[in-house]
Amino acid sequence: MVWFETILVVLTLLSGLIWLLDKLFFAKRRVAAAGLADAKEPVLVDYAKSFFPVLALVLGLRSFVAEPFRIPSSSMMPTLLIGDFILVNKFAYGLRWPITNKKFLDNGEPQRGDVVVFRPPHHPREDWIKRVMGLPGDRIGYHDHKVYVNGRVLPYRAEGVFTGVGQGSGETGDNKLTEGLQNHPHFVLERDISIADGDWTVPAGHYFVMGDNRGNSEDSRFWGFLPEANLRGKAFLVWMNVDTESDHWVDVSRIGTRIP
Repeated sequence: MVWFETILVVLTLLSGLIWLLDKLFFAKRRVAAAGLADAKEPVLVDYAKSFFPVLALVLGLRSFVAEPFRIPSSSMMPTLLIGDFILVNKFAYGLRWPITNKKFLDNGEPQRGDVVVFRPPHHPREDWIKRVMGLPGDRIGYHDHKVYVNGRVLPYRAEGVFTGVGQGSGETGDNKLTEGLQNHPHFVLERDISIADGDWTVPAGHYFVMGDNRGNSEDSRFWGFLPEANLRGKAFLVWMNVDTESDHWVDVSRIGTRIP
């Protein structure tokens, strides 16, 4: 949400500037004019002094430590459900400035299997979430429900038929499988008809991303490769699920779920 980030940055800078200007210039004039005992701070300055530390702390944590994110669609089911609130590690792939997302400190790169939040090239003002399936230089294939990495098909194990609840009930009847991606085994959903089959070679500085719900995910199979500059962070924890269409619209069992 670029708009929220922009508002937070503006409010933090504005409150800090008001506090600083008052401290450097206006506070001394007030004391000189009214005396130390009678000098009262203007309401605007009082608010700025109160809110600036809080705003600066929230901005720092959200920009450089961890950012909350809500799953809006079914594209990552069954790993992530509609209504999941997750935390995103903001320093896993380097520190970036808020708003511009420009990296100023390197701190590692995505690994195959990571679940990442990013801004898609064709919707640069939105935050999306998918799984990294291809690294720079990889040859990725998708044929008959199976992913191929550099010519080798990933192992799959059938887990039965999926039953969705709440807003995810539309995925009921899909085939649930375990996809044996090295170091990152995870569940995926497949429909009877395979869509968007093809082969791709990932260029330098880009990644190939896919949703775990292979039959209902707008991902690199459709719009191409994800530039490294568009990464926002690595998803690592579910801390709540709120699905108003579910019988139990707050699912406390999701709290603390690690994202594989």
